[in-house]
Amino acid sequence: MKAEIEALNLDIQKSLKLLRRRLDWDASERRFDELEAMSHDQNFWDDAARAQELMREKNKLESSMALIKEIERDLKDNIELVELAEIENDDDLINEVQSNLEKAKERAAIAETNALLSGEADANDCYIEINAGAGGTESQDWAAMLRRMYMRWANANGYGCEEIDENQGEEAGIKSCTLLIKGENAYGWLKTEAGVHRLVRISPFDSNARRHTSFASVWTYPVIDDNIEVDVQEKDVRIDTYRASGAGGQHINKTDSAVRITHIPTGIAVASQQERSQHKNRDIAWKMLRARLYELELKKREAQSQALEDSKTDIGWGHQIRSYVLQPYQLVKDLRTEVETSNTSGVLDGDLNAFMAAALAQRVEIIGDE
Repeated sequence: MKAEIEALNLDIQKSLKLLRRRLDWDASERRFDELEAMSHDQNFWDDAARAQELMREKNKLESSMALIKEIERDLKDNIELVELAEIENDDDLINEVQSNLEKAKERAAIAETNALLSGEADANDCYIEINAGAGGTESQDWAAMLRRMYMRWANANGYGCEEIDENQGEEAGIKSCTLLIKGENAYGWLKTEAGVHRLVRISPFDSNARRHTSFASVWTYPVIDDNIEVDVQEKDVRIDTYRASGAGGQHINKTDSAVRITHIPTGIAVASQQERSQHKNRDIAWKMLRARLYELELKKREAQSQALEDSKTDIGWGHQIRSYVLQPYQLVKDLRTEVETSNTSGVLDGDLNAFMAAALAQRVEIIGDE
C-alpha cells in the first residue's frame, strides 16, 4: 500500500476512534433506543415543547452516529479498492482511492470539530457584525473583503447567509454590516472569529502604491430560541428609525423603514434595514438585541477573561486575533493558535475551517482548565 494512503488510513482511524470516544458510543446507542421508544408512545406529544426537545436530541444523536458509520464504511470500501488496484497495477484507481480518502479525512476532521460543540448555544444560527477600523477607505474596503470571506465560507459549508444591515463607505467598501448565518452549529463554528482582523497589502487606493495596514473588527453572537427568556425593559432602550441605504429597490430612501435599537445600560446597538416594513425590521432588531444580551450572559457564565467592553476597545494594534499579509509576502496567521498558511487567496475565499477548528480546540481546553 502506498505510504500516502497508509498515512490517510491511520489518520482517519484515529479520528474515528476519537469521535466514538467523544460521543460515548455505547451510552449514545442506549439513549437513542430510549428516545426512539419514547417517540412511539401515544402520549409523547401531549407536552409538545418537551417532545420537540427530545426529538431534537434524538435527531442529533442519529445524525452523529450515522456520520461516523458512513466514514467507517467509506474507509473500509476504499481500503478494499486499493488492495484490488495494487493486485491489478491500476494506478488510476489507486489515485482515485487516495483522493477519496483525502475527502474522508477532511470530513472526519470537520466531524471532530463538531464534536467539540457542546456549548449552550453552539447549535444555533449566528449573527456576524463587521466594523471597519480607523483609516477611512482602506479599512472600509477591508471590512467588505471580510464580509465576502464569511459569505463564501457559509456557502462552501452549506450554510444560509442573509445580510441584515449595511452601512456603506464613502468611497468604497462598508463602514459596517450584520450577516445572519443559518444552519446547524453556525454559532459554534463562528464564535471564535470574534476579534480584530489585520490586513497588510499594497493599497489599490494609493497612487504611489505604498503598503498599508488596515483593521476591522468581527463580533459574533447566537440567534436565540423563543424559549430562552431574556428580560429587556422598554425604559432601557432607545428606538430610532431612519431611511435604509444601499441596494434594495424603489422603496429605499423613501420611507423611514430601517430600525436601530440601543440598549442604554450596556451601550449595545443593533439595526435592521433588510425589510420594507418598519414593523418587520423592528421585530428583527428586537431579536438581535435579545441575542446580544444573551451572548453577553453566556460570556459571563463561561468566565471569559475579557468582559464585553474589552472587545470594544480600539480597532487597531494589540487587539488583533489574525493577520492577513498580502505584501511583501503571502501569509495568514492566527495569533492565538499559531495556525498559518501562505494560501491567502484561499482564506479570503472562505477556507477558514483550519483556523476555526484550532481556535475552538484551544477554547475548549482553556474552559476545561478553569
